Amino acid sequence: MDDPTEQSQWRALHQLLARMDGEIAQIYTERQVTGLKPSFVLELLRLHAKGPMTITELAESVGRTHSALSQKVSAMRTAGLVRTAPGTDARSKKVALTAKAEGIVELLAAEWRATEAAITELEAELPYPMTKIVRDVEEALARKSFHDRIAEKLEHRQP
Repeated sequence: MDDPTEQSQWRALHQLLARMDGEIAQIYTERQVTGLKPSFVLELLRLHAKGPMTITELAESVGRTHSALSQKVSAMRTAGLVRTAPGTDARSKKVALTAKAEGIVELLAAEWRATEAAITELEAELPYPMTKIVRDVEEALARKSFHDRIAEKLEHRQP
């Protein structure tokens, strides 16, 4: 059997996004911010703006699943950025920023705005803006989901 990983249509996209996230992370490192991943920033800023929320509320607020956000909250808690406390019922947890996170939230907001400005600048240099590509892909996936496309290919594969 040939190694199917030798060919990849989307490896370049994953690598590009990882490189861009790495460069955002470098901003934090240069400012001696430890334990922070670029993937935490949306949730930290949302908690700062809206106050403590349950994991379910936070997940809905940022468009993620409860399961995915629960894992992220655990990682942010390990990094010392959030704390959790029992919610109104035994199944829920309330998530709040720690003093460490409160101390860097202005930097996070400034970085978010600077990143958005950098993306706007980058898009001006491109013949086809990234945001347009994303919208076009979302429209195509609304017509036929990625899952359905993969499942269809699996049904027609050669044994």
